[in-house]
Amino acid sequence: MNERIFLDNAATTPIDPRVVEAMLPFLQEKFGNPSSVHAHGREVRTAIERSRKCVADLLNCTPSEIFFTSGGTEADNTTLRCSVELHGIEQIITSPLEHHAVLHTAEHLHKLGLVSLALVEVDKDGVIQMDHLKSLLDNGKKTLVSLMHGNNEIGNLNDLDAIGQLAKNYGAFFHSDTVQTMGHYRHNVAELPVHFIVGAAHKFNGPKGIGFLYMDRKSKLHPFIHGGAQERNMRGGTENVYGIVGLAKALELAYHDMEKHAQALRKLKAHMVHRLREEVPGITFNGLSADMERSLYTVLSASFPPHEDNDMLLFHLDIQGISASGGSACSSGSLQGSHVLAAIGADPIRASVRFSFGRFNTIADIDRAVDIVKAILPIKQEA
Repeated sequence: MNERIFLDNAATTPIDPRVVEAMLPFLQEKFGNPSSVHAHGREVRTAIERSRKCVADLLNCTPSEIFFTSGGTEADNTTLRCSVELHGIEQIITSPLEHHAVLHTAEHLHKLGLVSLALVEVDKDGVIQMDHLKSLLDNGKKTLVSLMHGNNEIGNLNDLDAIGQLAKNYGAFFHSDTVQTMGHYRHNVAELPVHFIVGAAHKFNGPKGIGFLYMDRKSKLHPFIHGGAQERNMRGGTENVYGIVGLAKALELAYHDMEKHAQALRKLKAHMVHRLREEVPGITFNGLSADMERSLYTVLSASFPPHEDNDMLLFHLDIQGISASGGSACSSGSLQGSHVLAAIGADPIRASVRFSFGRFNTIADIDRAVDIVKAILPIKQEA
């Protein structure tokens, strides 16, 4: 029997064995509490600070601007909620395509009456309308703009430089959910006009349950989680030491091998676009997903021709050994479907599948996946 093929790397990635190796000592003999002042604690504290410096060096910032969190969702929540509380934010501008970690948090703050909420317009391809963003900024309100770098469902890439510069012109704070691009694209925050970006280790072959928030030193926030002086009084609770060590190692490996992996994954994605167009008449792609320059090289969102059993396509792929997604993994099980596809007006009678690629995928994986899709569709169309 053929091994399963994992094409859902936008949801999570397999952990790199070298990352596991770096983590193991902190799961075994190096068990001290980093808040303890004795030798066992100091040894572990040193590992945390070494990891912090590693992440900071890769992003070209200072270690004091990196704060470890449980993942991207906590980092996004911290930014939005604490910015409103500390900086007197009156308006949040985001988009209907954001991850729910941002969208639901902004909606919650709006329902509490703490901020007004504005959604910048997007076109049918999911492209941010910069003129509309400018008009939303031009109202004199103290504003936080929160727009992601790479969309987790349709792969669209936003121009952080252009958005950040526009926000700067109006004196607005700019936060970007960079979960999907961290470890896949280089982020030089010394030159990027952004106040806050985030990362989650499991998106770049690191462990789950650990992430970080980059916070520009001039844009300090107060704690989101209280209860201790950890993370320089920014996040209460004993640190996830082995997760932090694993995150730093994973990001270091990702940066070291980035160009090589990007080239390989671009080839995989281009090959899948070509084969699907060749083998599946009527196939289209959501958003800018098939545009190799304006979308994530890790994500391809395919829209298949209508058939009677739309909802079963992912199930049949799973039965045949292909792990893929119908959209954001965080929406799995949702009866409402994808808010991203709805926002760009995707045809609800067409089945959408997100294939997402990682460093352990091969051309053979792509060919097998397309062959299985081709075999499934005629059966479903004849039903």
